[in-house]
Amino acid sequence: MKINSAEKLSNKLVKAFLKNKIISPLPLKFTKQLKNADKFRKLCESKVNEPIIGFKAGGTALPVMKKLREKEPFYASVYKRNFLQNGKNVKINKFTLGIELEVTYLIKKEFFNFKKNITKNNILKFISHIAPSIEVVGYRQRKKGIKSFGDLSSDFGANIKFVIGKKKKYKKININNLKTIIKNKKINQSVSGNTNTVYVNPLNSLKFVLNKLRKDKVVLNTNFYVFTGSTVGVVPILAKGLYEARIEKIGRVKAFIN
Repeated sequence: MKINSAEKLSNKLVKAFLKNKIISPLPLKFTKQLKNADKFRKLCESKVNEPIIGFKAGGTALPVMKKLREKEPFYASVYKRNFLQNGKNVKINKFTLGIELEVTYLIKKEFFNFKKNITKNNILKFISHIAPSIEVVGYRQRKKGIKSFGDLSSDFGANIKFVIGKKKKYKKININNLKTIIKNKKINQSVSGNTNTVYVNPLNSLKFVLNKLRKDKVVLNTNFYVFTGSTVGVVPILAKGLYEARIEKIGRVKAFIN
């Protein structure tokens, strides 16, 4: 039986994902429009028989959303193989886009038994813990830059690694306007940000992801993480070494880039 182009290319990208390889860029028909990219991402994810530990929100910066004429962010699965503890090493390549600092929530598995829409009033009962995390973003393709959210979504959400800081038991805090910073002291690189750059705020981003999971009938049998999007944009990695970051009231996280 003849294999169509989507099947063939998804097989190649999945192999690249599993083997840490780089392939030629995907054709525009899979990346230009977000709806097609999401469909392709789901096809790829269906072929990865490995544990999922959570989900990421991508494209959460409102100015970028406006610039690229997108109406909403996207989400993608995060696999256990790409989830690291605080201070661990992350190997990059020339197709790595940069590094991000995010608010991360640990969500109770009871969420999957909830049949109603997630709202700002009922979302808090599903949050177990909160933590800062660093996401290293990049392609498994020979391409640079971002022309559409589809570029990112189609490539497993462009998530390379997530490094998580210390988790805190969740207590209700005002998440709307917290200061953030990420820096590499060795080269005097420092970028400041704020949680209000994340799709209004990280809690709103979390709500978006949870409602998407319900709509797509995604179910896990365990608690899971949601990475809500960058508070500092995509920070270029100007040199290898230790990157340290802090989110006000939430905590610190660090990753060694090599």
